[in-house]
Amino acid sequence: MTTEYVFGYHTAIAFLKNKTHKILKVYLLKDRNDARFQEIEKLLQEREEKISLKILDRKQLENLIGNVAHQGIVLEVEKNIVNYTSFEEFLSGINISGSLFLILDGILDPHNLGACLRTANAAGVTAVIVPKDNAVGVTPVVRKVASGAAEVVPFFQVTNLARTMQTLKDNNIWIYGAVLDAAKTIYEIDFSSGSVAIVLGAEEKGLRRLTREYCDELMKIPMIGSMPSLNVSVATGICLFEAVRQRR
Repeated sequence: MTTEYVFGYHTAIAFLKNKTHKILKVYLLKDRNDARFQEIEKLLQEREEKISLKILDRKQLENLIGNVAHQGIVLEVEKNIVNYTSFEEFLSGINISGSLFLILDGILDPHNLGACLRTANAAGVTAVIVPKDNAVGVTPVVRKVASGAAEVVPFFQVTNLARTMQTLKDNNIWIYGAVLDAAKTIYEIDFSSGSVAIVLGAEEKGLRRLTREYCDELMKIPMIGSMPSLNVSVATGICLFEAVRQRR
């Protein structure tokens, strides 16, 4: 069995509340007994299986996982515990009407992916889709930044992104790609009805050529100041919540 460490308060809460997660050990920072730690201990007691709890000092925690923002809470879990079916099977098993998908093309920075997952959860996204190659997957850093969203948002790494986009199109899901040179702004796009997928590209290069070609329509965020573009996680939030605004 392969294990990994996940850390941070919100991530730990998400793992402990989801009874399907295989948690092996919990490490807490010594001499801390605030409300957050009391909640962790309460959730541990509510689990049916017995989970080992160890109290470590700050140096011991750093020796365990390195100098990261662990917030004094570390879980050792079975790796790859979140397993969905293939995206095609997932799609066939849900009510597609009114769905909202997020496609991220080649995001490499785990902090950006984590922020995008957190925003996707807040916006009620149906699923997040990324390519399997040349893109970051769900890592401990992604989980920490996502603050628990990585454990609840359906997340798919697909071998062929263009083929997956075609599958969406075959299911009457309209695909909008965010690019800098689009003729329309996001405020001229009608997200208010039907099923929609929003596509954003990598931090520096944007959408790849083939990804761009599979979009039904292109759009841009209007830039009024001197900056030519936005961080992908910020752009994701703007696009998703424009869709949310229109749908409400």
